[in-house]
This record gives sequence, structure tokens and C-alpha cells, in this order.
Amino acid sequence: MQANNLIHMANRIGEFFEAMPEREEALHGVAEHIQKFWDPRMRRQLAQALQDPQTAQAFRPLVYEALLPLAAAFAAAGTACVASQDAEKAVNPRG
Repeated sequence: MQANNLIHMANRIGEFFEAMPEREEALHGVAEHIQKFWDPRMRRQLAQALQDPQTAQAFRPLVYEALLPLAAAFAAAGTACVASQDAEKAVNPRG
């Protein structure tokens, strides 16, 4: 999936949580939703977008603030997912 699509989806989630009266609750809601429901590959791409200053400008401020502390974990989880898939292929080359 392209980064601009992921950013758009993340921003839509952010729009929902911006309606919450407590900012901390909104930040937590955005981060929790993406951690629970997004595929590790999507989170890895999101982390890459967060680290690119030009691309990061496309994030809503709430979304950026909620996800920036998690960017390293998203990137690491994506790497672990790829390593796991590579190990599975080595064990089961036909599957």
C-alpha cells in the first residue's frame, strides 16, 4: 500500500479521535487503534513516513503526535515480521 493511502487512513482515524474531550485519550485511541488493527507491514510503512520530514507534514497533528513515539517499534515489528516470513520459507520452501 502506498504511504499516502496509509496517511489518509491514519488521518481519518485521527479525525474520529479529535472529537474526544481529553487530548491524552485521543492520542491513546489513535495509537491503540493502529497497533491493534493494522498489519505490521502497514505500521512499518507508516513509521517510514513519520521519519521523512516532507511526508510527515501530511499527518494531522494529533496523529503525528500519537504515532511518533511508536515509530521505532513499528519499524522493528515490521522487520521481525519479514524475518519470520523468511525463516518460514527456509523451513518450508514450497509453502
